[in-house]
Amino acid sequence: MLRNLSSHLALTVLCLILAPAAFSQDAKLIEAANKEGGKAVAYGSLETETFEPIKNAFLKKTGLKVEYWRASATKVMDRALSEHRAGKPIYDLVITNRNPMDLMREAGIFTKYESPSWKIFTPDVMDPFFGPAYRYNVFGVLYNTKLIKPADAPKSLTDLSKPQYKGKLVISDPTQHTTIVQWFANLHKIMGKEKADKFIRDLAAAKPLMVESFLPAVRRATSGETPIATGFLKWVYMFAHREGVPLDYIKEPSHLGEGHFIALGSKAPNPSTAKAFLDFFLGREGMKIIADEGEFVPLKGLDPKVPGSDKWNVVMMDELSRNDLKKKRDEYRKIFFGS
Repeated sequence: MLRNLSSHLALTVLCLILAPAAFSQDAKLIEAANKEGGKAVAYGSLETETFEPIKNAFLKKTGLKVEYWRASATKVMDRALSEHRAGKPIYDLVITNRNPMDLMREAGIFTKYESPSWKIFTPDVMDPFFGPAYRYNVFGVLYNTKLIKPADAPKSLTDLSKPQYKGKLVISDPTQHTTIVQWFANLHKIMGKEKADKFIRDLAAAKPLMVESFLPAVRRATSGETPIATGFLKWVYMFAHREGVPLDYIKEPSHLGEGHFIALGSKAPNPSTAKAFLDFFLGREGMKIIADEGEFVPLKGLDPKVPGSDKWNVVMMDELSRNDLKKKRDEYRKIFFGS
């Protein structure tokens, strides 16, 4: 299991021993959902490959459909905010990481819905408003072992600025991607401030290729176009399992992590269908599907599948306020682009 995951993440302990049997869909809720039209819309940054089997299992079990639009966390937030402000939201649910979820909550986008499925989670993974984190993403740097042999691979984050890696690194653009901004802003927690500041400046000086978010970055690494990429460490398992692409990761003493949540829109056009899906998504069946896809799910018995993850010391990232996010984005714009 992951060690530490900060003080407020003990990837399960007891609670599930005492938890009730797997949650079954509420018949009245399903009936109300069918009267709505039997379809909900979700926006999220959860990868489509992981979402599809959940959506399909939900359809098979309930007959209800979920239409999913997937984008980076920043684009999900921007689209949901735009629709909310226009008073014409299309989405019923939003599924993404903590920082943009909090910013959207502050804007009034969500309503609190206490799902019956909350009961299967331990208190340490619960948020008072959103409920349980359905997964934890752990951040780092990955590389394609077909192109970068272990002996030639970077041994630490600071190695990335070395000449031999010039032209081989792709990162998320900090002017577009909220999560990379948050990662940079929290590196001091595992590196120390002076070392973290120097790393970010050295990284900028190395002129890495920049793309919209983590997924396009790792896609370039898996294709071999740019063999080293910032991203989620779960992808070491996922891409080997799904596509046979061999990835490894820089094994730092500590890694930064972040919780992801699902929430109901305050003006959801299809609230009953959305609630039914949220119940299923956070239920044991949904969580097992997510874990089987390689996600780090905080339920007992659903352990991470990445080699070496049992030795990880994971430190949770601090959130950035809207003002802090803007300041940091402006700061990194100057560092990486000089303007």
